[in-house]
Amino acid sequence: MKTRAAVLTAPHAPFEIMELDIDDPGPGEVMLRMSAAGLCHSDLHMMDGDLSVRYPMVGGHEAAGIVEKVGPGVKKVAVGDHVVCSFTPSCGICRYCSTGRQNLCDAGSTILEGSMPDGTFRLHKDGTDYSAFCMLGAFSEFATVSEYSVVKVDDWLPLDSAVLVGCGVPTGWGTAVNAGNVRPGDTTVIYGIGGLGINAVQGAVHAGAKYIVCVDPVEFKRETALKFGATHVFSNAEDAHAKVTELTWGQGADQALVLIGTMDEETITAAFNVIGKGSTVVVTGVSNAANLTVHVSGQEMVFMEKTIKGTLFGSSNPQYDIVRLLRLYDAGRLKLDELITTRYTLDEINQGYQDLRDGKNIRGVIDFSL
Repeated sequence: MKTRAAVLTAPHAPFEIMELDIDDPGPGEVMLRMSAAGLCHSDLHMMDGDLSVRYPMVGGHEAAGIVEKVGPGVKKVAVGDHVVCSFTPSCGICRYCSTGRQNLCDAGSTILEGSMPDGTFRLHKDGTDYSAFCMLGAFSEFATVSEYSVVKVDDWLPLDSAVLVGCGVPTGWGTAVNAGNVRPGDTTVIYGIGGLGINAVQGAVHAGAKYIVCVDPVEFKRETALKFGATHVFSNAEDAHAKVTELTWGQGADQALVLIGTMDEETITAAFNVIGKGSTVVVTGVSNAANLTVHVSGQEMVFMEKTIKGTLFGSSNPQYDIVRLLRLYDAGRLKLDELITTRYTLDEINQGYQDLRDGKNIRGVIDFSL
């Protein structure tokens, strides 16, 4: 069987649209007909060489589709089911899954390699194996994936909006609610209002934060943050810090959430400085693994009991939280449709990522129906 897919053949190169051979699902696997795929900054990190991945690789890790085929032994879903994919698989039985930390599942060890958990591949061309980013390769008309990576969702939900709960929404929401532990009355500072940061705003609103202070150099994103519930927005960290000091009578913020596209030392330092005693910096943004980006005063960390922590997938449990967030959307308590700035065809993928670089999108989506 053939599929058209967007492929990265090397870092610092654009996506190429290719026709690839795709394998039928094996034991514990399903084939999906893709409905939509989100354009997330993590794929830019792959394009820019910040992530150590195996090329050639089909990009895309925020995906939703309909089950086309199922392999032997699959009981989780059936042909025709609507699913949202999680970029972190969850086997359900490893140490992390069994202790409620599905985002750290051991089956996720191959997501950058782009293979199935057993190290094999399902996409090929002229004798060459093609990797699938995060075991998904969502920028493809069809994808054969592990059943660990799919979550069945209600079939009345629009998949071109539901797709966003595969990465951006739970990662941002969970950064605030799970990792940041935002509570009613808190003052929360959010750095970066893209596809992740805007959902940290939604999470902080839901959790009852009194003040939600957002920092982003792009005016369009600051305006969007206000529409989603931010109380104050600034183009730079210095002005935000001054406002937080005023709002909290010098106590500092309760959380600083770092969701910028590429993490840097300057932003981490600003976040560390803006929080008060016993408060937390949560780092969600990604940078090149070779860059050491966290340099703060150890004495201040000890004397003021400040915490810096990282979070993957917003410390969410995909098998539960993807469904939970969609139920909130269905009830009108979570915005998804409003997150989508532009819809693209698969052939327009490079334009979509250029728009992301240029700060034009909160979230772009590849709509396979176009």
